[in-house]
Amino acid sequence: MMNELSLVQRIVVWALPVIFAITVHEVAHGWVAKLKGDLTAYKAGRLTLNPIKHIDPLGTLILPGILLLTGTGIIFGWAKPIPVDGRNLKKPLQDMAWVAAAGPLSNLIMALLWALLARIATLVNLEFFSLPLIYMGVAGISINLVLFLINLLPIPPLDGSRILTGFLPPRWAWQYNQLERYGFVILVVLLYSGALNAVLAYPMYRAQQLFFSIAGL
Repeated sequence: MMNELSLVQRIVVWALPVIFAITVHEVAHGWVAKLKGDLTAYKAGRLTLNPIKHIDPLGTLILPGILLLTGTGIIFGWAKPIPVDGRNLKKPLQDMAWVAAAGPLSNLIMALLWALLARIATLVNLEFFSLPLIYMGVAGISINLVLFLINLLPIPPLDGSRILTGFLPPRWAWQYNQLERYGFVILVVLLYSGALNAVLAYPMYRAQQLFFSIAGL
């Protein structure tokens, strides 16, 4: 479906879903951290949907742009990480797992919202109005499902590693998180070797089938 669009049209269609997917993901982390007793993100003014407060030039703009241009099949990115001080959490490892899980869960909810928006657009018999919303809905579903699945991978510092850490003994958790310094390199290697596509292809296909059916597509 997206192949019908020119490069400029694809950028326009993807821009808003990507920025919101990444921004809301980070705000969700901060919101749950606040519920668990850490006000660091709140005091830093990061619990806002204003994307300017969250944009990371590399992760929010450059990387998604490169992936869109090179056609790797997966588009993802990140915002500036929400600051969380584990010392303010009552049960640091367990509470941090909840904070981490909030990000992927927010992407799942946003995928549903984009699906519902696309569904409404299919019911409107005005092509100039409905078609852009349908394309944007497809992009919104896709980027949020990708972020949901990628962030559940147990590769530090992805959210999946924080969730797993909450179930590990403290000593094991500390050793496991030492991998964080290599996390980005591991992710890039997996992406460009095709391994990431291989791992995510089937769950992504099934998830897209479900959400596109909700969207009436």
